[in-house]
Amino acid sequence: MSPHDPLLSWFRQRGWKPFPFQQECWTGFLEGRDGLCYAPTGMGKTLAAIGGPILAALEEDPARSQLRVLWITPLRALAHDTTESLREVVQHVGLPWRVEARTGDTPQSLKAAQRKRLPEVLVTTPESASLLLSYPECRTLFGGVQAIIADEWHELLSTKRGTQSELVFAGVEQYSGRVPRWGLSATLENLEHAAEALAPPRRWESPNSPSPLLINAAEQKQFSLRIVLPKQREFFPLVGNFGGHLLQEVIALIDQRESTLLFTNTRNQAERWFREILLARPEWKEKIGLHHGSLDRDERVRIEEALREGSVKGVVCTSSLDLGVDFSPVEQVIQIGSPKGIARILQRAGRSGHSPGKPSILYGVPTHALELVEFLAVRSAIQAGKIEPRKAREKPLDLLVQHLVTRILGGREDEEKLLREVQETYAFRNLTPEEWSWAIQFIISGGAALKAYPEYQKVERDEEERLTVPDRRTAQHHRMSIGTITADGLVSIRFVKGGTLGSVEESFIAQLSPGDTFYFAGRSLELIQFRDMKAYVKRSQRKKAVVPRWMGGRMPLSSHLGREVHRTMRQCHDGEFSHASPQELHSVADLLALQERWSYLPDEHTILIEEVKTRDGYHTTCFPFEGRLVHEGLGVLFAYRLSQQEPRTIAVSANDYGLNLITPEPLALTESQWRDILAPAQIENDLFTALNESEMARRKFREIARVAGLIFQGFPGSRKTARQMQVSSGLLFDVLSKYDSENALVHQAHEEVLQEQLELPRLTAALERIEKMNLLLSSPARLTPLSFPLWAENIQSRLSSESAGDRIERMLQQLTKDVTRQGGVK
Repeated sequence: MSPHDPLLSWFRQRGWKPFPFQQECWTGFLEGRDGLCYAPTGMGKTLAAIGGPILAALEEDPARSQLRVLWITPLRALAHDTTESLREVVQHVGLPWRVEARTGDTPQSLKAAQRKRLPEVLVTTPESASLLLSYPECRTLFGGVQAIIADEWHELLSTKRGTQSELVFAGVEQYSGRVPRWGLSATLENLEHAAEALAPPRRWESPNSPSPLLINAAEQKQFSLRIVLPKQREFFPLVGNFGGHLLQEVIALIDQRESTLLFTNTRNQAERWFREILLARPEWKEKIGLHHGSLDRDERVRIEEALREGSVKGVVCTSSLDLGVDFSPVEQVIQIGSPKGIARILQRAGRSGHSPGKPSILYGVPTHALELVEFLAVRSAIQAGKIEPRKAREKPLDLLVQHLVTRILGGREDEEKLLREVQETYAFRNLTPEEWSWAIQFIISGGAALKAYPEYQKVERDEEERLTVPDRRTAQHHRMSIGTITADGLVSIRFVKGGTLGSVEESFIAQLSPGDTFYFAGRSLELIQFRDMKAYVKRSQRKKAVVPRWMGGRMPLSSHLGREVHRTMRQCHDGEFSHASPQELHSVADLLALQERWSYLPDEHTILIEEVKTRDGYHTTCFPFEGRLVHEGLGVLFAYRLSQQEPRTIAVSANDYGLNLITPEPLALTESQWRDILAPAQIENDLFTALNESEMARRKFREIARVAGLIFQGFPGSRKTARQMQVSSGLLFDVLSKYDSENALVHQAHEEVLQEQLELPRLTAALERIEKMNLLLSSPARLTPLSFPLWAENIQSRLSSESAGDRIERMLQQLTKDVTRQGGVK
């Protein structure tokens, strides 16, 4: 008799047969091993993870009423669906278990009941699990845990929420003892690193303890990426176009299927596509939905239920529907614009055919010609098995001080035990005595510069040297602030007569006046009044309306995909690319040929630098294909180094393909001089000097101060504005920088600017690659297909949208005439 028989019989009842990787996970769990399960979306990772705990419970006392499985999910939206899936299998095998969710959306009455007795399976987020550790009863609540499961571990891994999860796991094991930890992922390259961050060696294990199991499903999902081709070929791509020229083709795709998910990369784009689809097909008003993270929760839940039931024909969405939710009726996925990453398109494609044996079908809709090349590069990378890695965070001290207060509130009063617990995480395994001492002194006194202010003295040592939080108000503020998610001030959008639509950023609403019209949640709205972070609106019949833009909405091209694009362009031109149809190659052939004719089309071994004169000055463009964020950093670095050679006025713009330096006079550098500018040596020092890095760190400090508990966002209904938060954190940053120069949080702000905003590791790696590449200098007579988008980016950043549009259109007409005058592209 197999130990898997109770589950196997349930599988047989459903007409299923478990995959070998699922049974490997069950066996690994029953042997007490940690593990990472890596399998394509829709192949049954949930059953692979829960099967082991179920089989273990059936062998013991299944009626013991205590939390057994702690299931961490990155999204509140996932919690409901995961709970339903787990509840189904638990009930069918006859376990008397409760399966419940606990997130920010859970009713207060259920949360109160859970604090007395948790269910046997709890599906929750890192923030909600951390909050439970802040209550004195956490020892009882977590004492019976037998399994910790991290769903969509790749999504958490490289963020502070991943570090918070690590701290939660270590905290839970102080009460449960060592339990198996299992992670689930469908899109990850560096599996060993991900597994180590999830389950590093614990202090009670011997040095020879086995590493986590890596269970990689042999079964592969059938994946089809089809590209929607434009009717007209494009010579000069306009980056930032929302893709409306392919509206009718997209509508035809939606029309031919019963259920479609249409993904966009930004909320602004989702609102615009939803509006354009309904303007073209008003009879679809009840058949098409809109879903993104800024919409009201009730509206999002309504759309999710309609998807499950198959009662909507299509949903326009963003990353809010990227992960794990099982919408079986979805037959196809449409991606508007390049996904900018290999992992992202695999994740989104997996929303269709979300069951074993069913193919995932995705249609790529390029918003400009170079995005067609990006889709081809994605297809090539997927077929070659390439995907982006993700790296876990190391020592975010703002989160450490938050977690220390959390654990002390929960009764973890002994400093030595607390230190050992923290050091059992991957993130803090190398925490130094000096860093630990600083963190303890910070939560006790606020540090050298703030020790005179009682509000920063959160923790005390009692007469027995135990750590305590004596003030109830401090405890209340802390519990309301647990977590690492920070965002600009959000304004609630409400109808004057009642009802909430969702939220937009304060910076957008502040630009509007009463009577102005904007488009949100699929409706044209007139602003009536803005007060106390609430915007009161009514429906408007006006068709002309602005659409909100959210900060951080633009996704940069990943380095992995950038290099694939670099290689793909040249291969397409030379007829050596085997992953495209003749029609697809034909659609980009003219653009690539024109680039080669007017300048040069680089391959992955060549870095191209063009210098072109326009009425705006001299444009020196460089094309590393490393993604917008890296290029922004390179642009600043190059401008600084050029100004060190001689005083120059230099403006910088960047996109995913390259960067543009604009000067009044030509640079006219030799290859040797350019090699000096492109050198990776002294990059960190040059960036610090080049940038107003202190001001960038000052702004970054707002997020750190919020996480560390230095500033309080306010109570629900009376939140501080983004401006108030920035002023408060800015004053603190100045005080700490001046009077506590060794403050670890100030140092962290500088580090995060370098590592995250400027992406120093990627930037350094890019320069090291460039150093080994051939350098080609070109002086074309006019803007080329590659340099035109960078010129347009600069124009759009300097002029009003109307004036910029006119300038860009005139330039397009002139360049197109030049192509025609030269007899087209041959």
